Amino acid sequence: MMRIKLNQSFYLLFLVWNLFLALIPFAITTYLASIDRLHKVGFFLSFSLWLLFLPNAPYIVTDLLHLMNSQSHVWLDVLVIMSFAFNGLILYFLSLSDMEKLLKAHFSPKFMVPIMIFIFGLSAFGIYLGRFFRYNSWELINNPVPLFQDIFRIIFSPNIEAWFFTLSFGSFLAISYWMLKAFSNGNLNMDEL
Repeated sequence: MMRIKLNQSFYLLFLVWNLFLALIPFAITTYLASIDRLHKVGFFLSFSLWLLFLPNAPYIVTDLLHLMNSQSHVWLDVLVIMSFAFNGLILYFLSLSDMEKLLKAHFSPKFMVPIMIFIFGLSAFGIYLGRFFRYNSWELINNPVPLFQDIFRIIFSPNIEAWFFTLSFGSFLAISYWMLKAFSNGNLNMDEL
């Protein structure tokens, strides 16, 4: 509200919508965690829906690109975007933590690291599709043909930017998540660093 008042502009108000989208995967895992026993088919469908919306949470980090359009009070734009991005990341990590616990009930522990790496990679790739190709999660259902055409083009023709973005952003998410888990479990002591 302060930014709207100072700049006389509603620019960056889209961050509210982005944060709402970031809440969806968190709401799904919060609901799933409250159910005593979920059938495998129900879990698989819920997992698929969760995975479809999951990239929306860390996607907000890429909204930092909008700083290039800031006309005045850039420091305020940095604070506004970073606060939304930080909340998006918190929702991502909380949701992921809940889903990891749910997945452990359905899969052997030896599969957990590959599944988590797969989730980080898909999250990063989804963020790339959203940021640079402007796809939304629901386009998988209402406009799948162009989406899959672009996905196949990225996978089968050399697209260094897409692969570099996916690898680097996926690594950022994985390292951040595992470090936060280590801190919260007391496995990482700052005195030892």
